[in-house]
Amino acid sequence: MPTEIPLGFLLADAHRLFRRRFERRTEEAGQGLTAGEARTLAYAAVYPGRRQAALAEAMNTDPMTLVAHLDGLEAKGLVRREADPADRRAKRVRLTEAADATHAAVSQIGRGVREVATRGFTEAEVAELDRLLARVVANLSEAEAER
Repeated sequence: MPTEIPLGFLLADAHRLFRRRFERRTEEAGQGLTAGEARTLAYAAVYPGRRQAALAEAMNTDPMTLVAHLDGLEAKGLVRREADPADRRAKRVRLTEAADATHAAVSQIGRGVREVATRGFTEAEVAELDRLLARVVANLSEAEAER
């Protein structure tokens, strides 16, 4: 009798394989970014103005690792850290205008990985996958907030 693979395993495996391919493609692209910097740039674009600590949490990385990635991106002129007006000790992360071309290249890499991951899916199936995964995230986020 076949054993059903737990959803958590499937999500973890999909994440690991997606991330591994993204990182490999990023390194091959010659953008002058480490894979971690590319991920950070992508997350900073999706979550503009987010505090560093919240960005680290969204990325599932420790704050010190994020700081190293941000230092590299800042040295390249791709991000800036601004004091949070509500808490001057906290920093908010924003892309600079100079990041546009690099972010476009990183986004293209992400789209390419997505195309591989959804190979053989119809457009409707890809849309349904997006919708269902967004619901999983919303459900788990809501449950986490209720703790």
